[in-house]
Formats: sequence, C-alpha cells, structure tokens
Amino acid sequence: MKQSKPIKSTERKYIMALTTASHTCRPVRTSRLAAVKRLFAVWRQRRALERLDDAALKDLGLTRDQVDREVRRPIWDAPETWLR
Repeated sequence: MKQSKPIKSTERKYIMALTTASHTCRPVRTSRLAAVKRLFAVWRQRRALERLDDAALKDLGLTRDQVDREVRRPIWDAPETWLR
C-alpha cells in the first residue's frame, strides 16, 4: 500500500477553507430575549467606547471622529463579528 506524504499546516488550512466555503450555513434562529440581549450588548459596547479618553483611543488606533460615527449608528446596525 502506497503511503501518502503528510499534509503541511498551510495546505491543511487551504483545504479546510475550500471545504467550509462550499457549505452554506442557515442562519441560527434566536429567541427574542437573546436578540434583545445582543442589542443591549451592542449599546453597552458603544457607550464604553464613547467614554474612553483620547489616549486610550490612540492606543486602539481610533480617532474621536471614528468613535462618534460608531456611537451614532443605530443599535441594530452592528458589525457581524459583534453579533457572535
């Protein structure tokens, strides 16, 4: 029986990306309570961001204008990564 050569780490990541990219996932249904909790979490995070001083914002690589724009966004308009 012929032995195949081991797959390198970078090749494995590429294969996984191809495998997962070809499968579509249905959106997960969440309860209304979970949705309200998520919206409240977005609101809290934006308020915390707004309270940071200029030195902390500089450490994060943000400007006061960027923060002001983020804080003014509607509560339901959150980046996908925030909703996980």
